[in-house]
Amino acid sequence: MIRWFARTGWRHLIGVLAVVVAIFPLVFVLSASLNPSGTLTGSNELFSDTTDAHYRELFDDPLHPFGRWFLNSMAVGLATAIGSVFLGACAGYAFSRFRFRGRGAGLTTLLLVQMFPQLLAYVALFLLLSSFDDVFPAIGLGSRLGLVMIYLGGALGVNTYLMKGFFDTVPRDLDEAARIDGASHAQVFFRIVLPLVAPVLAVVALLSFVATLNDFVIASLVLNDPDKQTLAVGLYHFISYGVGRNWGVFAAGVLIAALPVLVLFQFLQRFIVGGLTAGAVKN
Repeated sequence: MIRWFARTGWRHLIGVLAVVVAIFPLVFVLSASLNPSGTLTGSNELFSDTTDAHYRELFDDPLHPFGRWFLNSMAVGLATAIGSVFLGACAGYAFSRFRFRGRGAGLTTLLLVQMFPQLLAYVALFLLLSSFDDVFPAIGLGSRLGLVMIYLGGALGVNTYLMKGFFDTVPRDLDEAARIDGASHAQVFFRIVLPLVAPVLAVVALLSFVATLNDFVIASLVLNDPDKQTLAVGLYHFISYGVGRNWGVFAAGVLIAALPVLVLFQFLQRFIVGGLTAGAVKN
């Protein structure tokens, strides 16, 4: 027994401790969402008393339209994920397959731009969207489309680099064989290359969706109408007023907000490891 523990048993012990540390915050949040006191201190005794009142309050409170926030987050998150994949794939394919003037400078510029913290752009983004209100309100301040466009522009640089590394691993012989058979550039891109780089597409889609749902600063800066806000901004209202009173409702909302991410992660997890490792090397 001692020999077994010295060889492999300690690994199981560390694994169990890691699982306990990872799961405990989730169990505490679940307990807080079911605790009738609605406070964090009252939830220290896990599941001592339970109620579903906080979950019902989420959908019954007209001042806090949780259902609309949820739909807004899904719409913004899915639109950002699809747009990030499409734009990143197009840019990565162009930098990987074509040689044109300014290619090297473009890649260097994308790398340099990513080094600046996004915090520097917040004031400029606010002023830019404010100016759009007069000429094109559809993408102005308070517009979900404008928020999606900010997300797409902010993630384009890193997605281009990630996808370019993956496109470089696809042999060019496949492109040339398809061109000999009469395929156009669009047919080579959509029907030959994209299916081969599906793992990195899944990784970019998942990361974009999760980052969009977790973003609070930019979303609160752009969306000032409560009916258009996302979950990250809307849930903040539960604890910004009456601190210590609505933690139960906040915890219930957080758990529901995590479900789409969990479902999407379970669906795409088989692509994640393969996509990240394959995108890190070149043939």
